[in-house]
Amino acid sequence: MQVLRDLTVGVFYWISDEAVATVAEILDLGVEACQLAVTGERKLSPQLAEAYRKALAESGLGVATVFAAYEGERYDDIPTVVRTVGFMPRATRAARELRTREVIDFGAALGVGSFGCHVGFVPEDRGDPDYLAVRDVVRRIADYAASLGMTFSLETGQEPAELLLQFFRDVNRSNVKINFDPANMVLYGSGEPVAAYKLLAPHVVSIHGKDGDWPNPATPGALGTERPLGSGAVNIAKFVRTVRDSGFVGTINVESGVHGDEPHALTLKNAVELLKRLRDS
Repeated sequence: MQVLRDLTVGVFYWISDEAVATVAEILDLGVEACQLAVTGERKLSPQLAEAYRKALAESGLGVATVFAAYEGERYDDIPTVVRTVGFMPRATRAARELRTREVIDFGAALGVGSFGCHVGFVPEDRGDPDYLAVRDVVRRIADYAASLGMTFSLETGQEPAELLLQFFRDVNRSNVKINFDPANMVLYGSGEPVAAYKLLAPHVVSIHGKDGDWPNPATPGALGTERPLGSGAVNIAKFVRTVRDSGFVGTINVESGVHGDEPHALTLKNAVELLKRLRDS
């Protein structure tokens, strides 16, 4: 894989069982890099890893991060996220830790230097048993990733930046980093994206290019609404300018679940082009 320049624009993209086709789809979006995402249902094998390693090597496409999602996660509203996402649900915690190792192994086989995921809503109380249990899970995962030369990127948004920073410090592992998603700060009502980025910037190694509107205050527990990049409350032009001025070293990866009336690939292409214009302006 190629060495990526700073502020390379990429995409967050779910893998399929067809490595060559997936890599071709990503390149067709006009990017040089990506974050490869793995659903909880996706079966991983040495053969699949080798197919992706070969396809990536032949294409020159860079991979910044391998991301894991987990079976049973749902994002219908905030209570559902609390109940189902990441390592907070006690019933699935051990199985998800094992699955995480599988995804890390997959990424290591591709030569990717970073793993990422949502750890779930972190309790405010640092003495909460779930806070302590998830902290210890993250420590074990970080140590496993480090043994393979990888970092572990915590995804932002489900808690205020101050709380994530405290959790980050409590984990206390040098290879734990942050994947900053400005839209998640908005969608979860967690904080203004630029201010949150400035607080977390020393630890940020990758960024999501995503947009959305704030939750409706009249509907307690509701998430905000994702929007096409540039049309939500993130103020993506200001955000990219802040990232560029901060001396950020890493990739900005379009992540979009917004389809609307246009094909998803077109939504991604439009977002990629917007990020490139903003980066270069």
